[in-house]
Amino acid sequence: MSQQLSRRDRLVALRRELHRKPEPAWREFWTTARIVEELESVGVDELHVGPDAIDPDLRMGVPDDEEIEEWYERALEAGADESVLERLRGGNTGVVAVLRRGEGPTVGLRVDIDALPQRESEDSKHLPASEGFRSEHEGNMHACGHDAHATLGIGVIEAVKESDFAGTLKVFFQPAEEVIGGGEALAKSGHLDDVDHLFSAHVGLDHPTGEVVAGIDGFLAVTHVRADFHGHPGHAGARPEEGRNAVQAMAAAVQGLYGIPRHSDGVTRVNAGHVGGGTASNIIPEHAFAEIEVRGGTTELRDYMLDRAMDVLDGAAEMHDCELETAIEGAAPSATSDESLVDLVAEVASGVAGVENVVRRDTLGGSEDATYLMQHVQDRGGDATYVGVGTDHPGGHHTSTFDVDEDSLEIGVDVLAGAIREVVGGDGDR
Repeated sequence: MSQQLSRRDRLVALRRELHRKPEPAWREFWTTARIVEELESVGVDELHVGPDAIDPDLRMGVPDDEEIEEWYERALEAGADESVLERLRGGNTGVVAVLRRGEGPTVGLRVDIDALPQRESEDSKHLPASEGFRSEHEGNMHACGHDAHATLGIGVIEAVKESDFAGTLKVFFQPAEEVIGGGEALAKSGHLDDVDHLFSAHVGLDHPTGEVVAGIDGFLAVTHVRADFHGHPGHAGARPEEGRNAVQAMAAAVQGLYGIPRHSDGVTRVNAGHVGGGTASNIIPEHAFAEIEVRGGTTELRDYMLDRAMDVLDGAAEMHDCELETAIEGAAPSATSDESLVDLVAEVASGVAGVENVVRRDTLGGSEDATYLMQHVQDRGGDATYVGVGTDHPGGHHTSTFDVDEDSLEIGVDVLAGAIREVVGGDGDR
C-alpha cells in the first residue's frame, strides 16, 4: 500500500484490488502472492509461504490438478510474482506472517482469503460494478468479505508494528475457508503451538457498520461428504435386468438422509446440496453422486449425524447392489469464545472511533473452520475469541450483491490492533 495515501485510502485500494481477482479454495495463487508483496513492503520478521504455512497433507476439498494448474496460469498471466507462485505449486496457498518485538506472549490473528463460485452482480447500484472493481474472474466473487479480511490482516500488522507492542504477533492468512478445508491444515502446521491468545475476525454477519461483536459462540460443527455410487449400465428397454441403477441408490440415500432422527441434546442438520448422475434416459445409470453436509450444535452432535449418514449411504448402496465410495471433503468442530478475550475486545472497541455499539453473540448459526485454530490454542492453555466487525452489506453473504462498507475497514483495524496491544500490555493479569 502506498504510504503517500491516507490509511483509509490505502486500505480501500487494497481491498478493491483483491476484490477484482477472487480465487476459490486452494487456488488463491494471485491473492497469496499479492499478500506476500504487501507484507514485504510493510516489513515483517518472518514469512512462511504455501507449504511452509500449512500442513499440505491435511488439506481438504482440494480440486483436481487440471483446475489448479488453470488458476496457476491465470495468476501468472495477471502478473503475480513467479518466484512466489513456484512455492505454491499444487495448490499449497496461504501465508503466515510473524512480527517479533522482544519478550512477551505470542498473539495470533486469523483471517481468511478465499472467494466463492458466485457470479457478481452487474447492476449499477452494486458499488463494485459502478466503481470498476467488479470481479474479473467471471463466475467467482468475494461474496463473503474475505477481501476485506485479508486487508484487515495487512492493516493490523502495519498498526501493531508502529505501536509499542511487546511480544510476538502471528497473522494467519488462511486459504480454503469456504469449503471448510483449510483450518485443520493451518492449525496443525506447528505455527499455532506457541500462541497464547488468538483472535479471529469476520466482517458483516448481519451487524451494521459501527457495531462490534466482541465474541461469538454457537458454531455448528460440520462435515462435508462426497458419496459416489457405482452400478452397472444396461439398456433400459431391452435388458433392464442387467443394470444396477446408481441413481436409484443415490436417490434412496438422499431420502434416507432427511429421515435421520434428530437429537434431544441440541441442533442437528443434514443437507444434500449437490446431486447428479446418469447420461441418457434410455441407459441405466452406472454412476451417481451426492455431495452432502451434516452439522451439529456440538462436535458430538455432528458426529452423531455423520455416523447415521454413513449408515444411510451404505444401506442405500447395498439395497441397489451398488458400490459406494465416500470422501470427507471438509470438516470443522464447534468452538466457544473465551470470556477473557471477549471482555478485552469489548473494552477496547468501546473506545474506538466509529464504534457505536458492542455486543456479544451466542449463536452464529453456521460453521467456520477458524474453530480448528481456536480449539488448538485453547487445548494448549491459551484463549481465543471470534470477533465480528459490523459492516453494512447490501445483500446477504454468499449473494451476487454482497459488498463491504469500506468505512468499516479502519474500525476493524483499530479494534483488532488495539486488542492485540492490550492483551500484551495486560498479560500479567490474565
